[in-house]
Amino acid sequence: MHIGVPREIKNHEYRVGLTPASVRELVAQGHEVMVESGAGAGIGMDDADYRRCGASIGSVAAEVYAAAEMIVKVKEPQAAEFPLLKPGQLLFTYLHLAPDPAQTQQLLAADVVAIAYETVTGPDQTLPLLAPMSEVAGRMAVPVGAHCLEREAGGAGILLGGVPGVRSANVLVIGGGVVGANAVRVAMGMEAQVTVIDRSLPRLQVLDFQFGGRLNTIFSTMHAIEEYVADADLVIGAVLLPGGAAPKLVTRTMVRGMRPGSVLVDVAIDQGGCFETSRPTTHAEPTFVDERVVHYCVTNMPGAVPRTSTFALNNATLPYVLALAGKGYRRALLEDGGLQAGLNVHRGVVTCEAVAQAQRLRWLPAEQALA
Repeated sequence: MHIGVPREIKNHEYRVGLTPASVRELVAQGHEVMVESGAGAGIGMDDADYRRCGASIGSVAAEVYAAAEMIVKVKEPQAAEFPLLKPGQLLFTYLHLAPDPAQTQQLLAADVVAIAYETVTGPDQTLPLLAPMSEVAGRMAVPVGAHCLEREAGGAGILLGGVPGVRSANVLVIGGGVVGANAVRVAMGMEAQVTVIDRSLPRLQVLDFQFGGRLNTIFSTMHAIEEYVADADLVIGAVLLPGGAAPKLVTRTMVRGMRPGSVLVDVAIDQGGCFETSRPTTHAEPTFVDERVVHYCVTNMPGAVPRTSTFALNNATLPYVLALAGKGYRRALLEDGGLQAGLNVHRGVVTCEAVAQAQRLRWLPAEQALA
């Protein structure tokens, strides 16, 4: 199979779909890989590194898209990339379609086969291609929030861990999954007072056993969220409905009741955000103030640490890329139900129920679409 790796063009996005090591694995199995010139610059890899591993170098994105049967990316196609997609082309990347009907319509019109990293499932309904970036985003959320609490960033001027004689900050993590657990770990390491809220008692038990009595674990209800948001200096939104739009768990009224200069970090913003006051931001302009509260809602947080993020992501995606290239997408999807769950759009039809429900669209189960 001929595989294309374009340079990412989303605002301050420096990750790349394949590392040179991943390219080498694909070439060794007989596949051809074309990488757009400069695609690896953000992770410290130049065109020569890719050539040494067997890739050819495309001078512009159009050359890469024109040659490729499968495009491997990191982020969803941007406006300039949609015209480059070809009918029947396989697109393997993060899509986050549920809150983005415009992108869904573009992919439907392009007649492509779009597999989303974030809805590929593993054993016990885990999300193996979302987990690496969730780990990165969870670990980033706390230091980002800590910076936003500084006065020059618009915050209340609170040091997350306090000092002897002065209380440390109250950190609330909403959602105890991969993002939440990593945020809890870092916040506790910075000596904040940490509470995690989740609707799963088994998950709260796991976190309690992992972190012990220093972590306050609370079962999720509207009343509990309202109570703990009001007392928080930093709230991290870490909720996820696989493939679907994130629920708005924190209302504008709750945000209005927070202390001025408090901070919200909405890691769920890729799926629409879990705070009613959230709106997507970029690394160029990461924050805004609403209801006197600082909001950080960057849609590609791990893009700020592209080298770590790219290698972590490739560790997870490479086996799937090899399967798709080696077997062809139809056989690979039919033989692996977890990979099949990643199919969001197939030749003009939505094949992900959560996306269809979020946008009130007709959908066709993936197995039927593939048949």
